[in-house]
Amino acid sequence: MKFLTKEVQIALVAILGLVILFFGMKFLKGLSMFSEGNSYVVTFNDVTGLSASSPVYVNGVKVGTVENIDCDYSQPDRILAFLGLDEKLVLPKGTKAEIASDLLGNVRLELKLGDAAAGPLAVGDTISGQTASGLMTKAADMVPQIEKMLPKLDSILASVNTLMADPAIARSLHNVENITSGLTTTTQQLHQLTASLNRQLPGIMSKADGVMANADTLTHSLNSIDVAATMAKVDQTMRNVEQLTARLNSNEGSLGLLMRDPGLYNNLNATMMHADSLMIDLKSHPKRYVHFSIFGRKDK
Repeated sequence: MKFLTKEVQIALVAILGLVILFFGMKFLKGLSMFSEGNSYVVTFNDVTGLSASSPVYVNGVKVGTVENIDCDYSQPDRILAFLGLDEKLVLPKGTKAEIASDLLGNVRLELKLGDAAAGPLAVGDTISGQTASGLMTKAADMVPQIEKMLPKLDSILASVNTLMADPAIARSLHNVENITSGLTTTTQQLHQLTASLNRQLPGIMSKADGVMANADTLTHSLNSIDVAATMAKVDQTMRNVEQLTARLNSNEGSLGLLMRDPGLYNNLNATMMHADSLMIDLKSHPKRYVHFSIFGRKDK
């Protein structure tokens, strides 16, 4: 066929390449190649991070993509994002869209479905959009505070380095190590003491039982004592002592006279002195009082 010349073949291959490129680009962007689906418009004040082909999720399930992003030049702070969603998805009224990002920086659009009782949205309706305050947003909000804290952190680290360089810290740590070693030794000794007490405890309990038995016996003996009779004897003894004391204080009897009559005391004292003189004279001149003679007594 003269129609399929080389030029025509090249043109057909080029057209086929363009078609494959078109559908390939749509596939890589996540767009449907054979069905446009349902289209909706989301209004934002800021779409930082969001781009065409960004995925759209509902409760973690991908339901479509962002087909295009355009600026409403009549209202410069109003950005329009055109969504292509699965035609099987029915959005209820009150549905909102949030731009969310993960820790890796991947941006996606999350649809927060409204109340199904409010009725469905018409295809092509406008949805209110906002930026979700995720972890990355919170981290970005914390950056100014962290920047203010950095000088203080540097000062604290410098103080810590100065403190750790102090030789007293090393000595303190060494002392703590010694104390820990001492505590370990003390703990071992306590364990040994506890083990020894556990071994001796049966004997101690046996002796304690014996002591309790002796205490019971002593208590029984004390209970058997006639306390009234004993106290009566003690009272009688005290009365006798009182009578003896009264007699000693009176002029009756020898002891009473001896204690209270000075004349009797002086006479007894004189008698003792004479008796002492007599004994001295007897020792000095025994012949005056005792005479021994083999041949008989001679008259002087």
